[in-house]
Amino acid sequence: MKTTAVRLYGKKDLRLESFELPPIKDDEILAKVVADSLCMSSYKASSQATDHKRIPDDVADHPIIIGHEFCGELVEVGAKWADKFKAGDKFSIQPALNYAEGPVGILSAPGYSYQNIGGDATYVVIPAEVMQQNCLLSYTGEGFYPAALAEPLSCVIGAMHANYHLTPGSYVHKMDIVDGGKMAILAGVGPMGLAAINYVLRREDRKPSLLVVTDVDQARLDRAATLYTVEFAASRGIDLRYVNTGTMADPVAELKAIAGGEGYNDVFVFAPVKPVVEQGDAILAFDGCLNFFAGPSDPKFSASFNFYNVHYGYTHVAGTSGGNTDDMVEALEMMSKGLDPAGLVTHIGGLNAVAEATNHLPEIPGGKKLIYTHIDMPLTPIADFAKLGETNPLFKQLAEICTRNKGLWSIEAESYLLANFPQKA
Repeated sequence: MKTTAVRLYGKKDLRLESFELPPIKDDEILAKVVADSLCMSSYKASSQATDHKRIPDDVADHPIIIGHEFCGELVEVGAKWADKFKAGDKFSIQPALNYAEGPVGILSAPGYSYQNIGGDATYVVIPAEVMQQNCLLSYTGEGFYPAALAEPLSCVIGAMHANYHLTPGSYVHKMDIVDGGKMAILAGVGPMGLAAINYVLRREDRKPSLLVVTDVDQARLDRAATLYTVEFAASRGIDLRYVNTGTMADPVAELKAIAGGEGYNDVFVFAPVKPVVEQGDAILAFDGCLNFFAGPSDPKFSASFNFYNVHYGYTHVAGTSGGNTDDMVEALEMMSKGLDPAGLVTHIGGLNAVAEATNHLPEIPGGKKLIYTHIDMPLTPIADFAKLGETNPLFKQLAEICTRNKGLWSIEAESYLLANFPQKA
């Protein structure tokens, strides 16, 4: 089987190439990738190459396929897995295999470490360890793009589960957010912040009574408020507030006032910015947990933390880097039941757009960049579809579909794209 893929050879050296995949072994699976969501982690992998902990040292001679937030259909199933999977099944993959025998040890992951599997490809060979680690996950919902966004959604799910609180008089930690508590999501209207809001509002087992989402970009706050409304939150028993801290004279005092003066049980920081981290620390309530979600590029990144409050107020900090397989399963189940992650997506493109977009991802505004690997299409903001539609009937139809869906991507838009845009072989 021939595949076309974006492969990493060295720092910022990404190449779109076609090559033959090896025949699958009895313990492997051949799969067609349909969609991949570009992640800032791929930008870091491209920028750092062999300096990255997940990238093998020999990529110059044995390049790896990038992309780790992907989904598609199984094409051919090796005999070992025939009782569990079949051709035509839709799938997503948990890339964090935690597999000690991979190319770079326990950090091995599709999209970073393998020559024949990654999200930015038309076809891939899924190696045995993915199935052995139960990381090949079935998706039974409509369309494909929700499954491509399951991995980023699992990251925020994992963050919520990783928070913890104390049991007075004991050393038992109660995991997860405080049910009925007060939560703040700081710098919270980027792609991952939107995923967190969506999850919090639709979660069934526990939820905060107050959710405050902050940012300094009013336009992004306004967009978030149209996607995840105060009215819908109220119907779920959550008092949702969108707050522009850039307009506040004293953000800490005003945020604490919103929380009744006592602060927040759970604070999530979605930007690796020192003042934002310190603001999060300052608004913690007694036994408050600060989750530093945002991954910094600077290995020396640091911020002040109030250790008086650590000692007397039992405040504490947690950090997560990705979700686990259980979090992925939860994400897929929620999307199969109707949670739509389309609000994260602001750009659509084909495989031909991946290399340039990945290497310049921090410079491209907006949310998630969704790639359909079997089409040729420049990376295009959804907001530009209508203008492009003035001269291109394909974009005209896409624009009309997105307009009917509040300007968002949708299963209808995806189906039209896959049926009508130029296809790769």
